Amino acid sequence: MILVENAVISDDIKEQFFVCDLEKCKGACCVEGDAGAPLQDDEIKILEKDYPSIAPFLTDEGRNAIAEKGTWVIDQENEKGTTTIGENGACAFAITDEKGILKCGIEEAYNQGETTFKKPISCHLYPIRITKYDEYEALNYDRWEICDPACSLGSSLGVPLYRFLKGALVRKYGEKWYEALLDEIGVKE
Repeated sequence: MILVENAVISDDIKEQFFVCDLEKCKGACCVEGDAGAPLQDDEIKILEKDYPSIAPFLTDEGRNAIAEKGTWVIDQENEKGTTTIGENGACAFAITDEKGILKCGIEEAYNQGETTFKKPISCHLYPIRITKYDEYEALNYDRWEICDPACSLGSSLGVPLYRFLKGALVRKYGEKWYEALLDEIGVKE
C-alpha cells in the first residue's frame, strides 16, 4: 500500500498498466454494471444547476429517464449516482458518437463550453474506485473484463495506471498530491 496524505493507495495503481482502448471496448463502462456513476454531493448540485445546458447533448431516451427520475438517484446500495435508463441500464448521460463509441454527454457539453463540470470524478478516475472512511480514502483498482483491452494497450505502451489517470488524480487531489504520489512510488516525470 502507498500512503499520500489521507489516501491509502493500492499497489495495483502503481503496478498495473492501463490505457483506455475505446475502439475495442466502445465505452462499455457507460452502460454495463448495476448502477449509474457514483456522485458526490457537490457534483449533484452542479449537475442540477447545469442540467438545462447539458440536456441538449443527451439522447431522447436519456432526457426522458432524467425527466422521470431526476438527474441523480439513490441506487440499490443506498449511494447517490447518475440516473440510468430503465432498471440498471445505461447511464442516462451516455451518448454514442459516429463510430458507435459511448461517451459522456456531460463531457461533450463541457467540451462545447456549455458547463464547467467535466463529468463525475468517479468516471474520470475509472478504473480507480474510491472508498471513503472516517479518517482516509482508499483508492483501489477495479478489475473488470470489459477493460481487458485497456490493460493490453497500457502494457504494450508501458503506461502505468497512475500516469494514465494523472489528469483525473490531479483534478481530485491537486498537483502537489500527485507529485507526492510520484515520490512515494519512486519515479520522476
